[in-house]
Amino acid sequence: MREQLEQQQSWIYLAFIVLGLCLGLLAPKQVAALEQALWPLLGLLLYATFTQIPLLQIKQSLQDIRFMAALLMGNFIVIPALLGLLVVWLPLPPPVLAGVLLVLLVPCTDWFITFTHLGKGDAARAIAATPLLLLVQMIALPVYLWLFLGSEWLHLTLSPALLIAFLGIIALPLLLAWLTEHTAHRYVAVERTICALGLMPVPLLAVVVLIIAATQVTQVLALRQLLWQAMLIFMGFLIVAGLLGRVLGGLFKLPPASARTLAFSFGTRNSFVMLPIALTLPSGWQAAVVVIVCQSLVELFGMVAFIRWVPGKLLPERVVS
Repeated sequence: MREQLEQQQSWIYLAFIVLGLCLGLLAPKQVAALEQALWPLLGLLLYATFTQIPLLQIKQSLQDIRFMAALLMGNFIVIPALLGLLVVWLPLPPPVLAGVLLVLLVPCTDWFITFTHLGKGDAARAIAATPLLLLVQMIALPVYLWLFLGSEWLHLTLSPALLIAFLGIIALPLLLAWLTEHTAHRYVAVERTICALGLMPVPLLAVVVLIIAATQVTQVLALRQLLWQAMLIFMGFLIVAGLLGRVLGGLFKLPPASARTLAFSFGTRNSFVMLPIALTLPSGWQAAVVVIVCQSLVELFGMVAFIRWVPGKLLPERVVS
């Protein structure tokens, strides 16, 4: 059941986004009431997702030094540097730029594992790396935003609403997930609960994107021209991410499966972990939310292509560099 949901998730999200846009156009007053359910759903979504990450295995993730060095270099040095060039070269409205940066600066820690497995990467290394990726991005994101958007923007976003969102929607679910995993070693029932929670991220995220599409339909219509530009950026990013996996895989002399894992990590971004942050932005900056949802949809369909391109053409068994 879980595998079927994950394989069809791109179409599920697309269907729910279209449904949300229709609801927002046809019944805007009724849809407004749905927004109250968004924050509890996000908290539950992140808790269910975090329970699928082996948070207790951070030490084990450091065993393969070359792979981890390539992974961290690509995600937290090379990709931010490339995005820095994008900021300089491409004039975008600040809210759209904020959305692009929020979603592209941080690597994914959930469906990255699924697509790595489907794309003949090293799923074991992907699983081991996810806790460290999550920890590093939480520390690095404020620094990146300050560097790219300036201290004034950082001051703007460091509001009580953002602090509450971070503590209540990200930090608390992360802590609860860690406690759940810790107790799962003692109680079989808790272990079964974690398995059951693995079925929840796809349907929960589908409902979340439906609510966002329904409540942000005016933003979508107002940004329809800019969203095409953002989609082109996201598609270009996927191509660069795949090529970066090949380059760093060769540079660090990694086997093909590990190099493919790099490509999938670089190509997948932590979109819905960034949603709570984007949702706290002041009025006038809500376009960032629409951009993040747009990126997640482009990424998911891009991963369908990645599954064939990465092991078949980019990183076949006979070549890494």
